[in-house]
Amino acid sequence: MAYTIQPAATHDVPSLMELRTEAENWLRSRGSDQWSDREIGARAIAKWETAIGEGRTWLIRSQDAIVGTVSRGPADMDFWTEADHPEAAFYLYKLIIRRDAAGSNLGSLVLDWACRIAALEGRDWLRIDCWRTATGLQHYYEKAGFSHVRTEAPPHRKSGWLAQRPSSLIINQQQLTPHTGHLIVDQDRRGCP
Repeated sequence: MAYTIQPAATHDVPSLMELRTEAENWLRSRGSDQWSDREIGARAIAKWETAIGEGRTWLIRSQDAIVGTVSRGPADMDFWTEADHPEAAFYLYKLIIRRDAAGSNLGSLVLDWACRIAALEGRDWLRIDCWRTATGLQHYYEKAGFSHVRTEAPPHRKSGWLAQRPSSLIINQQQLTPHTGHLIVDQDRRGCP
């Protein structure tokens, strides 16, 4: 199946909120405290609108359906320091895949896409921060080529497990193709020249 990654628009905010709410509910059903401070209402909408207005949020589509989202942002200085050379990295936030698309390798394809953007910008790293208690997610990222850098625990934050992956690491090389200003990630192109 082919997916496209394209910039989100303000009119996509309700769909983004649905993705976030589904993720929150799924995490809670699994006993996770990640995103337990539910982002609802005007505050969450304002955050999405700001990120969209700054060109930092993308939609992941399968034909006409939105199946996910991903955002980028500046280095979170609660976690990353000047010694980490924050300008050397692309910071990935809010990678959310709709539950009915989970297990399809889509997350890995999006991580490859982000690495490609980071490399094109001359950045050495793709960086993330995860909820400190989300060990399953941390293992997922380690299997996806991320190395744990350290864990920070500022008292006002629940995130802080920091990891990075070289921007040169593309796991699904044959499945990323540029197409009319967007990027297509195609699960069916495994092994194609």
